[in-house]
Amino acid sequence: MRVVIVDCAIYRNGRRRAGPADVVAALAEARGAADAFVWIGLHEPTAGEFDRVAEEFGLHPLAVEDALKAHQRPKLEVYEDSLFLVLKPVVYGPEADTVAASELMVFMGDSFVVTVRHGEGAPLSEVRRRLEAAPEVLRHGPTSVLYAVSDAVVDHYIDVAAELQTDLEELESRVFRPHGGNPKDTAARIYTFKRQVLEFRRAAGPLAAPVQRLAGAGVPFVSEESQPFFRDVGDHLTRAAEQVDGLDRLLSDILSAHLAQMGVRQNDDMRRISAWAAMAAVPTMVAGVYGMNFTHIPELHRVWSYPVLMALMAVAVAGLYRLFRRRGWM
Repeated sequence: MRVVIVDCAIYRNGRRRAGPADVVAALAEARGAADAFVWIGLHEPTAGEFDRVAEEFGLHPLAVEDALKAHQRPKLEVYEDSLFLVLKPVVYGPEADTVAASELMVFMGDSFVVTVRHGEGAPLSEVRRRLEAAPEVLRHGPTSVLYAVSDAVVDHYIDVAAELQTDLEELESRVFRPHGGNPKDTAARIYTFKRQVLEFRRAAGPLAAPVQRLAGAGVPFVSEESQPFFRDVGDHLTRAAEQVDGLDRLLSDILSAHLAQMGVRQNDDMRRISAWAAMAAVPTMVAGVYGMNFTHIPELHRVWSYPVLMALMAVAVAGLYRLFRRRGWM
């Protein structure tokens, strides 16, 4: 059987309490205490599996639809009874040089938090353990969970950007290395890397507006004491976005340099081919003249004509070879 409810816990005064496993009973118990809330974690629920949770928690139908279908841009929606935040965590696989984006939806109300995860790139167990080890943070209620999840996702953006930077430096050294391999493979790798950076930008870029909104005043269910913490998340997100922009610009410069290198190599090849063609043209021209059926060709009936003619062609070719070598064409 597939596990949909990853965890369901009641937190009271910053401490995890033993409570009912049923989500409806857990919500009722949390609402019965002033300083308690329930946090439910779901993993890729179907419509039927999510219907009961949505009904009991009063989640908006549009937000429920987005949470089930996934493939959403990062955004923040404010409804009458809850907030709905969409995050896109990213995971970088250095072996395949791929950036994989998953999706994480957070519903937050006055006494509950519901997280819906799609994909394997956003494990929340570590976030939950870290929060449970800091009851002074959990005392701030559901807002503390929203902050911790957002902070974990954005901090991982910075880690992924650092890994991309390391791999990009290796790619840069490969491009500028003499005889750095097949130019077609290098160009394909640059384009692939650029697509990964674009995938990263799609995940991190749209999140700036929701985080900025959470850091401001007037957002329901978000306490004023948490605004500085969301501003800190915004600062980290700005740093990650700047790193992504820098990676994209550097990739464009590397691609331009690689194409310029290919042009220079092609010009060198053409010069070498032209030099060899010029050296071959001299004996070809002389042999062509002497191969014509004329009676009065100079020195045709002399015994020494053939070796002298061959020597003159060799001297001419040697002179051209020396000239082209001096000019760097060969």
